[in-house]
Amino acid sequence: MSPTDAGFYYAESENTPLHVGSVAVFEGPAPSYGDVVRLLLGKLPLVPRYRQRVRRVPLDLGRPLWVDDPHFQILYHVRHTAVPSPGGEEQLRNLAGRVLGQRLDLAKPLWELWLVEGLEDGRWALISKVHHCMVDGIAGTDLMQLVFDLTPDATHGEPQDWTPQRNPSSLEVVAGAVQDAVAHPLRELTRLPGAGGVRGAARAGRSLFAGVPSVTRKLATPTARSLNGPIGPHRRWAWSDAEFDELKRVRTAFGGTVNDVVLAAITGGFRELLERRGSLREGLVVRSLVPISVRRPGQRGQLGNQISPAFVDLPVGEPDPVARLASVRRQMDRHKEVMQAVDARSIIGMGDFVAPTMLSLGVRAAMSAGQMWCQAVTTNVPGPRVPLYVLGRRMCSAHAYVPIAGGIRVSIGIFSYLRTMTFGINADFDAFPDVDVLSGGIRRGIDELVAAAGDAAPSPAAG
Repeated sequence: MSPTDAGFYYAESENTPLHVGSVAVFEGPAPSYGDVVRLLLGKLPLVPRYRQRVRRVPLDLGRPLWVDDPHFQILYHVRHTAVPSPGGEEQLRNLAGRVLGQRLDLAKPLWELWLVEGLEDGRWALISKVHHCMVDGIAGTDLMQLVFDLTPDATHGEPQDWTPQRNPSSLEVVAGAVQDAVAHPLRELTRLPGAGGVRGAARAGRSLFAGVPSVTRKLATPTARSLNGPIGPHRRWAWSDAEFDELKRVRTAFGGTVNDVVLAAITGGFRELLERRGSLREGLVVRSLVPISVRRPGQRGQLGNQISPAFVDLPVGEPDPVARLASVRRQMDRHKEVMQAVDARSIIGMGDFVAPTMLSLGVRAAMSAGQMWCQAVTTNVPGPRVPLYVLGRRMCSAHAYVPIAGGIRVSIGIFSYLRTMTFGINADFDAFPDVDVLSGGIRRGIDELVAAAGDAAPSPAAG
């Protein structure tokens, strides 16, 4: 595993399952359970990781590695359930919240797929779960397009026999870990940018220190710390939707990107939530972790995490929606400038120099200690702009599920498909009994921006 992937694996705990997921709804009629199993068996050769499990190195002398599971049984990973017919959105959300809130079995390949029947209008759904140590959002989207079909009449290969590779012995695993602990950092050092690895590493370090003034300013900014706290074992899940044309009208009027507009709408949702709770005040922000993909074009379709974190202060204390959008846009523009000044991949690669044992202990300590620096996770994953099919049935919609951990008790996964953008909200059950206020507030935040765009002249910077 890479250091980033290993960090997600180590961060898993009893109350913090670290899988990503989605709920996809399809036109009916629902396929049979056997047809879904046979479909996946035919496509598993395209994603061999789905037949592999995690092997820990004794004493964490090396990062975990992937090995074939000799006892792999697809019937364990593909589940079948139903909601009372005709099931509406609320019934599906409640079911998805329970399913997605349950941990994956870390002793088996780290994924599950649930076939859900009984939805209204003859529709059905697939709830998918994949551990974050296997995929980030972009990789998960690539995987969706790989497993799903691009045409309703696609043909599928027959399931093939599979023979697992021999698992290495404990002695071989330890010996390989010790060798890699010495050789791998040296290889990575020579690959760092610049005329020589050492100078490249120094330049990356200077770029990190250049961000210290910005961090200092953030420390002085009042954040909505009432949103932080311990995380329990249960989850609430809600969602909201928007049309791409709505978001593009706002972007055309005020400039920036669609992602800036999305973050501004989410700011409106958090503002409404805090106002209902009596916790809103002038100048307050909700600090959100916004993962940015640094995946290169040639790495599309590869598993693993290639992300760089950005921290954006959502200005919930600002009553003007257009001013909120301008604030978000300035911060995102500044982050892009920083990423252009330094190779983000080199900074991520610095984890290769951290001893695996220290990485394991550090991640666990950070997760158990919690934090008050950040209050939310907001990740925007561009999905396919063409229809997807499973066994000839067209996918109508999809909502993303992003895990919560480390004192962050709410996350928002934004996913685009065709002309629609969806917001999947995952929240701690006890801390967010009012999660519907947040989802409704995001929708009203979009409406506010659209109304303001209707009264504004197009921005010359829009494009």
